Amino acid sequence: MGIKYKNKPVEESDNNIFWTTMSDLLLGLAIIFMTLFVLAMSGFTQQNLTQKQRQMEMSKELIEKLKEANINAEVDSMTGDIKISDLELFEVGSYNLSAKGRDYLNRFTPIYIDTVFSKKEIIDEIENVVVQGHTDSQFFAGIKNKDEQYMRNMTLSLQRANAIADYMFKTNYNKQYSDKFKKILIVEGKSFSEPILVNGKEDFNKSRRVEMRLKIKKLNLSDVIFMGVGR
Repeated sequence: MGIKYKNKPVEESDNNIFWTTMSDLLLGLAIIFMTLFVLAMSGFTQQNLTQKQRQMEMSKELIEKLKEANINAEVDSMTGDIKISDLELFEVGSYNLSAKGRDYLNRFTPIYIDTVFSKKEIIDEIENVVVQGHTDSQFFAGIKNKDEQYMRNMTLSLQRANAIADYMFKTNYNKQYSDKFKKILIVEGKSFSEPILVNGKEDFNKSRRVEMRLKIKKLNLSDVIFMGVGR
């Protein structure tokens, strides 16, 4: 009888040790997870800030060089995205580059490509260079259906973007960047889906434009976590 009663405290003691060990293990894992999370988020934030700073520095250089060359273009000082009025490039309703447009691209393209692609710390972070064509929302004569108007403008915007991309390769930029440029170049037509509004109304002249946009690679948080572990 006495032996049977002595076994119970031993079993309870073993259970207590088991749960204490599990609690310590879970607490340890939670601490490790929180440490990794803090390291990852701090690294993630710092990389974002560094990436944005590089974009801004490149944008500033683009603005200065285009201004020195007396090239009319609207450059986003934060991203390096550029808006070019189609009046600089095409006749109204046409996707064939005008003489003025070819002259514009002959001067613009070397500055743009040589500036962007010479920055290794920037070009490695660029996923795509996107040439986007945009039109205004005015209707073509004789077409009353809105969907047909939209697609007619889509065709025109895409043809204009393609004409620009095609001619850019014919300009006198540094050809060592050609292969990389081909790999990341995208041509898009946007029709009148993204109009430029001034005081709530569409500005037709500003809506008719071509944009050169830099699509930056999104940072991978898992990479930042492993980088933090390796510190």
